[in-house]
Order: sequence, then C-alpha cells, then structure tokens
Amino acid sequence: MKGTQGLKVDIVSPEKILFSGEVECLVVPGEKGTFEVLCNHAPIISNLVAGKVVCKGNTPFEIQIKGGFIEVAQNVVSVCVEDEV
Repeated sequence: MKGTQGLKVDIVSPEKILFSGEVECLVVPGEKGTFEVLCNHAPIISNLVAGKVVCKGNTPFEIQIKGGFIEVAQNVVSVCVEDEV
C-alpha cells in the first residue's frame, strides 16, 4: 500500500468476515489497555480482550468483542475476534 494514507484492515470471526476495507486508524482493546494503530505502525502481534474495536475513516465500523488477536505489518492489519452475539 505504498503511497496511500490508510491501513488495509480485515476483521474476521470464526464464522465470517466482519469488515474488510481501508481505514485511517483502528482502536482495539489490548491486554494492557486500549491502543490505536495508525499508518506506518511498528509490526506487532497482540492479544485482545473484551471491549470495542473501532475503525475510523471513510467507512467507519464498530464492534463489541469478547477477545481475539491482532497482527500489524506494513500497513496491513489482521484482526481475528470472537464477536458478541
């Protein structure tokens, strides 16, 4: 995604794809507190706890989750969650 200003984000649950798109930033509930992922974020893999995942940008999206994990690398973000029913 060189030359773009966004993050490519895929949020999936074991059952389905919940969100796939480009966002300006992503806010997630990490084990040690809520954190924000912006463009050019350092690579990271982290567990997620119960809370809200928020995508900000042209296509906003929010979901309450029970937990999961996130991987960030080269402006591509993969989030696997157990979503609330």
